[in-house]
Amino acid sequence: MPYKILLVEDEKNFGLVMRDYLQMNNYQVTWREDGALGLSSFEQNEFDLCIIDVMMPRMDGFTLVEEIRKRNTSIPVLFLTARSLREDMLKGYTLGADDYIIKPFDSELLLLKLEAILKRSAIKNEAPTFAENAFSQFTYQHSLRLLIHVSGIKHKLSPKESELLNLLLINSNKVVLKSILLQKIWKADNYFTGRSMDVYIVKLRKYLEEDKSVSLENIHGSGYCLKYPCING
Repeated sequence: MPYKILLVEDEKNFGLVMRDYLQMNNYQVTWREDGALGLSSFEQNEFDLCIIDVMMPRMDGFTLVEEIRKRNTSIPVLFLTARSLREDMLKGYTLGADDYIIKPFDSELLLLKLEAILKRSAIKNEAPTFAENAFSQFTYQHSLRLLIHVSGIKHKLSPKESELLNLLLINSNKVVLKSILLQKIWKADNYFTGRSMDVYIVKLRKYLEEDKSVSLENIHGSGYCLKYPCING
């Protein structure tokens, strides 16, 4: 089935062109001409991604995204707007936008961005969780957010620490891209969420120091890898 996109754009000619272009590229598009109509459609239908203009009648794009985030914290959102001020871009990312594209733009680049965002969204929505996982000298209890060393030392993890460790354990001894971690846990991939994740990585490393055979490595700036010896090789 084609991905379903909610396009909210008040400029009629541009909206028609965007809708037709996306449909030609195998997306199913619902186009609405103002923020209020966009919110109504979002509440009544299921979408895989939202493309939203900023300056619109009845409800601007920033307010619309705030309302969308109250109803769904994980759906990808992309701002597509002529507003290029740094303050507007920062506000967009702060609200949880996955990208902020300024008009005019490269239509082929837009398609590549949509593909990448939807791929990340599919991966993060498929990620399982462990009820309990034993690795090296640790036991991790996901439901209790407890990391327990064989010595009896226990660490009560914060929700984000726990989800971060869970994703790294699911992909143990493999590289997990920063973008996937940020989308899954922080719901946004930008400078500010990236710095926040760095803090949590440092905390996890400190907990894991109790076992020297375990390491949480930064792989060439692209992601992280939780390494530990596996019994089965």
